[in-house]
Amino acid sequence: MAIENILMPQLGESVTEGTIEKWLVKPGDTVDKYDPLAEVNTDKVTAEVPSSFAGIIKELIAKEGETLEVGAIICVIETAGGSSVAIEVAPAIEMPAASAQKPTPLKREKGAAAGRYSPAVLRLSQDNNIDLSLVEGSGKEGRITRKDLLAIIESGNIPTAASVTTSAVAQAPEQPQVAAAASSAPKAVETTNVPVAVGDIEIPVTGVRRAIANNMLRSKHEAPHAWMMIEVDVTGLVQFRDALKNDFKKKEGFNLTYFAFFVKAVSQALKEFPMMNSMWAGDKIIQKKDINISIAVATDDSLYVPVITSADEKTIKGLGREINELAGKVRSGKLKSSEMQGGTFTVNNTGSFGSVQSMGIINHPQAAILQVESIVKRPMIMDGGMIAARDMVNLCLSLDHRVLDGLVCGQFLARVKEILENVSADNTSVY
Repeated sequence: MAIENILMPQLGESVTEGTIEKWLVKPGDTVDKYDPLAEVNTDKVTAEVPSSFAGIIKELIAKEGETLEVGAIICVIETAGGSSVAIEVAPAIEMPAASAQKPTPLKREKGAAAGRYSPAVLRLSQDNNIDLSLVEGSGKEGRITRKDLLAIIESGNIPTAASVTTSAVAQAPEQPQVAAAASSAPKAVETTNVPVAVGDIEIPVTGVRRAIANNMLRSKHEAPHAWMMIEVDVTGLVQFRDALKNDFKKKEGFNLTYFAFFVKAVSQALKEFPMMNSMWAGDKIIQKKDINISIAVATDDSLYVPVITSADEKTIKGLGREINELAGKVRSGKLKSSEMQGGTFTVNNTGSFGSVQSMGIINHPQAAILQVESIVKRPMIMDGGMIAARDMVNLCLSLDHRVLDGLVCGQFLARVKEILENVSADNTSVY
């Protein structure tokens, strides 16, 4: 018999960790090669981890809800044949019972790398006033990782020199007071500093929701967001689409939406302003050759971002079909992780909810996201001073100011506006 390790796979570009959402097996189960072992969440997608071997599950190393780096051991399988391999697993650390005190950071042995910090760690610590000398790292050789700091930030228990010098004095006398307060107020309890009263509903955080939160937090902490908005007269587009929509639906079997026109205009403008199709990579900026448009699709409790590859090469009809198919896969739970990879620019249809102005959070590691707002009729002053009712839409752009400046973003938005305002039966084809 031989012992084999199943590792946390890399389920997408730039993915460095994953969360075990649910185990599909238990110790003692017999599995075949490629059988699903667990559901893993990473960057807004849930994927099944298949077994690389046929054998018997010996031990589940990772717990449900636990986040591990790519390449970490998640479970152990005993297979037939070969020689046995000894596997050392760190013993579980006993945590003290819950008390009224704030949680104490987990103590780990510091190694040679404990005092060396990455730029991302330094930036997070400076932005949140975290004293790194008081943080115990969970990385290799005791190195402090971004995940360590994000956990501290989310807990609200920021370690500073002042907090350490006062904690020994303040905690001891406060304990009985906290206990007394708890006994005298049975109708409310506190969970991570949020009061919960009778009648409140506690909703557990799912793995998908946690992945969304982590990705949004990472984007806001790492990328200096800036924002621009432009208004576009899409009266001609509305008239053109409304004249075609019924015959199009009968012929093609799906709706011709306004969103397909917007994605087409953005794709065309990205070809003319390739800097908008870029990503920050630390010591360099990577300008992507392919134009792959990420689109946001919401379910009742989650947000997914499937990708339209080579969007600039597709017609309005082709884009409309792909938007319809990807949205259907998201809502039916059939979207594959591969269909969420490779996005270079995000277009979000916030107008479908009636929004007229919003500021999107950039989809890391992309450099920008465009919010397409609701089309509304407004009185506009036309040439000659005449007032007319026109179909207007706001386009709101969030940009990573490390990569993009106002000049190129303004030129990009002006080009998108020009394309959309010239849509008509005379110069536009959906095929």
